[in-house]
Amino acid sequence: MDDFDPVPSDDGDGAAAAALASSSPGRSICHAGCGRPSCVCLCPYLPPSPIPTSTTVVILHHPHALRRNPLSTLPLLARSLSNLRLVPGRRLLPSSIPPAPTPGPVLLFYPSPAASDLASWCRSTPRPARAAPTLLLLDGTWRQAREMHAASLPVLSSLGVVPVALPVDSCADGDSMFESDLVVSKEPRKGCVSTMEAVARALRLLEPDGNGAMVEETMLGVLRAMVAFQTEHLQHRTVKPRVKMRKKTELKREEEMQRNAALI
Repeated sequence: MDDFDPVPSDDGDGAAAAALASSSPGRSICHAGCGRPSCVCLCPYLPPSPIPTSTTVVILHHPHALRRNPLSTLPLLARSLSNLRLVPGRRLLPSSIPPAPTPGPVLLFYPSPAASDLASWCRSTPRPARAAPTLLLLDGTWRQAREMHAASLPVLSSLGVVPVALPVDSCADGDSMFESDLVVSKEPRKGCVSTMEAVARALRLLEPDGNGAMVEETMLGVLRAMVAFQTEHLQHRTVKPRVKMRKKTELKREEEMQRNAALI
C-alpha cells in the first residue's frame, strides 16, 4: 500500500533542485512566485491571490508527475485555486477526500467508458443536488492515469463517485502546441487536455452564479502564457531528427530476404 501525506510538503530533493537551479549561471528562478525560470516567469498572468471556489478540487497525482515532468501544470494550479488539494500517490485512499462542511457529490473527472458528459450531467441534475461538489482528477501520463484509476476502483466504489468527463474523439489524433494555444504537449486523442485545462473547463460548469466563466478565463490565460513560452522556445531550437526504432521482426525479415537474395 502506498503511504503518503495528504498534503505534499517540500522535501530535500526539491530544495536541492532549487539550489542547483539558482546556482546555474544565467538562470535565475522566480522562487517567491511561480517557481519557473525568470525568463519565462508566469507571475504577471497568475491571479493576485488563489481564487476561492465552492468546488473542492482533489488531484491524485503520480509521484513522478512533478519531479520528472517540467511541463506539469500542477504548480500553476496550486497558485490559482485556494480550494485545491494535491495528493501524491499511485492509488486513492479513503483519507484522500477531505470531509466537506456541506455534503455534495463527488465527481470523478476521468474519460472512462462509464463517464457521462459533464455538461449533460449538470443540465440533468438540479442545482441543489450538485451544490458544493468535490471534483476528483488523476494526474500523470495517460498510462499512469489508467493504472491509478484501476488501483483506486475499490475506494471509488465505496465513495459512490459520479464518473464524468469532457467529450473525447477516440478516432482522431490530439492536437499539439503548434495547433492549439492551450496544448502543453501532444495529446493522444482529440478532446484530451492538460489537467489545468480540464479543471478550468469543469469549474466553468460547476461554479454557481456565473463565477465559473471568470475562473475558467483566468486559468486558461495562465495556460496560454505557458504554452506561448514553450512554443517560442521550440521554434528557436534546432532539433536533430529522431532515429526510428525498428522492430526485431522487421530486422529478422530483412536479414532473411538478404540471405535468400545471396543464394539466388
